[in-house]
Amino acid sequence: MVSTLRYRPAVHRLFTVVAFLGLFVALTLPNRLAWIGPQAFFFLPLEFMVIGLLLLLPGRAGDLSRWVLTLLLGLAILLRGSDLVTHEIFARPFNLVFDSHLLADGSRLLTGVLGDLAAVGVGVLLALAALLLSGLAYLMLRRIQGALRAAPRSSAAVLTALLLGGMFLNSSGWPRTGTFAWDQLVLHGQDTIASIRDIREFAEVVNDDVWANRSGDGLFSRLQGKDVYIVFAESYGRALLEREPFADSVRATLTQAQATLEADGAHMRSAFLTAPTVGGLSWLAHASALSGAWIDSETRYESLVISRRATLNRLFRDAGWRTVAAMPAISLAWPEGRYYGYDHIYDAHNFGYQGLPFNWVTMPDQYVWSALHARERAAQDRRPVMAELALISSHAPWTPVAEVVPWEEVGDGRIFNDQAEAGPSPEEVWQDVDSIREHYRQSIEYMLKTLVSYVQEYGDEDLVILVLGDHPAAPFITGDSESRQVPVHLIAHDPSVIDAIADWQWQPGLLPDGDAPIWRMDRLRDRFIDAFSVTRREGLQ
Repeated sequence: MVSTLRYRPAVHRLFTVVAFLGLFVALTLPNRLAWIGPQAFFFLPLEFMVIGLLLLLPGRAGDLSRWVLTLLLGLAILLRGSDLVTHEIFARPFNLVFDSHLLADGSRLLTGVLGDLAAVGVGVLLALAALLLSGLAYLMLRRIQGALRAAPRSSAAVLTALLLGGMFLNSSGWPRTGTFAWDQLVLHGQDTIASIRDIREFAEVVNDDVWANRSGDGLFSRLQGKDVYIVFAESYGRALLEREPFADSVRATLTQAQATLEADGAHMRSAFLTAPTVGGLSWLAHASALSGAWIDSETRYESLVISRRATLNRLFRDAGWRTVAAMPAISLAWPEGRYYGYDHIYDAHNFGYQGLPFNWVTMPDQYVWSALHARERAAQDRRPVMAELALISSHAPWTPVAEVVPWEEVGDGRIFNDQAEAGPSPEEVWQDVDSIREHYRQSIEYMLKTLVSYVQEYGDEDLVILVLGDHPAAPFITGDSESRQVPVHLIAHDPSVIDAIADWQWQPGLLPDGDAPIWRMDRLRDRFIDAFSVTRREGLQ
């Protein structure tokens, strides 16, 4: 009994030290993984002293301060953790308004990568982590409050001196002191207000579209009789052409693809587009490119799909094309599809695929090309087709990596069953970032090889293909946290198609360099209309 009593003060002091250290870490922890290191904690947070002084308030004022500070500190920690994740995946901070749907999206991805049970387990762990962090914040502040109140005058004097000293150093320009944690909370608050304002402003302007009420007369007259494919290649970002460990291999693949297509009589032009998202949310890129509006959030997307704004798909339909979508990733009801103006949507359930899925990927790219060709281009007496394709073989988890088979053997897709069961599991691939990058690169090269093989097999003077990346892969995959740029290629056998875009100044071939034009993705719709239509949009510069 005496021994136990002897150790209680030591344990009490240890808990107190841990509480002070915990508060210090909570206030100085960066919101980006790349910034976490010893230097990040060589910092004097001014909030530390302010919190201490507020906890020293006597009576109910001090208790109320503890509860308010618990809420603020818990929120700050949760937002900082969310920032760490979204910076790694989407190269931006967490947004309280626009990112509310990410938990559902993340759950679907985890289900595809790790299975239903693992996805539920991760969700439960996240909920428990949020409760635990809030509870720890309360316990930590209560412990600190008790320690400070044990010697209130001394504590107040020390805290005041440190606060005044820190404020002096901060005002004199010393970079190792400041209010980082508070500043991040304020930034999130300002971002939330700005996001709400953006929702209102975008809703007011989204219907301001010169093409919304136009007839199809004169539209796409330079493409009459041609089948036009607009192809979104999953996770096909500029980093693949410029950063290792991807560049050497991907550039060699593109060089070979260019030589093959040139030998086949095809012409190519390439440039870069800036995507509205990174690492996911592909539908925002589809919407931006096809609607001519900048759709960089879920709320903007929701405003768009109830608007009158005209998409390329709808304009092609008005001009006489049959418009279809090949969306192999769509496995649930998709009411937003009505907005785009498709005559028909091929999804995961009605595309005739009888093979096994490639984990999350419902069917390989080659099947998408083959099935769309058989259903839409093989018939002799038909209208020209405008098709939007979403190629998903280069979507995470990037295993197994598919291989091109002879086109006449594709059939209903069962030929891919052996491939679908080959290779390492997602759990094995995702144990190491080098392994992830290797499989990601291979899946991109498969996408490119399949494209080239299709053009070789089925390309002709009446086929025009515009291929663009939907967004770069997550920054922790590419190693590039800044760029949102993706390659874009126009491929056609008819040289008049290439002549029509001469003023775009896109570069010949499939390998755009540092001097290639860079457009924001929402500029593509109007540029495409103007290049291939007799009717010109008023006010075009």
